[in-house]
Amino acid sequence: MNDVTVVQDGRRVYLDKQTPTAYRALVATADAVRATAAEAGLDRVLVELVNLRVSQINGCASCLDVHTRAALRAGETTRRLGVLPAWRDTELFTPRERAALALAEATTDPADSLAQERAYDLAREVLNDDEISAVIWVAITINAFNRVSILSRHPVRDVRA
Repeated sequence: MNDVTVVQDGRRVYLDKQTPTAYRALVATADAVRATAAEAGLDRVLVELVNLRVSQINGCASCLDVHTRAALRAGETTRRLGVLPAWRDTELFTPRERAALALAEATTDPADSLAQERAYDLAREVLNDDEISAVIWVAITINAFNRVSILSRHPVRDVRA
């Protein structure tokens, strides 16, 4: 989100610019969550898959832009990124990644208690408590950034121009 050019449309408030202290606190939370994920043994690709899947569900163009580039830098393939919305229908994702994606979706839509139970059941098969906690914190954090970007209407600029 640091490489978003700020051009306000006159109707929206850029929350990150209007209230920088709160935004810096969210960034500090993201830094702590990133460290927690690394300490739990979650690789960068898995973390970026969670960031992307949550951002897809929420429809956050700015976060999709940022985290697609981050996933590619971490070694993710365009093929897997292309089918990420249909991850359940492919064999391209590992059991750990599938468990993390299910937890991320359940975190993003917490009202679906059945999906939460299924996600936890799947996660318990392949993730330990530290990994489960870290995945959920990654999903919580990107959900917060999605809301900041969507409600601020952060633009995504064409870098080819």
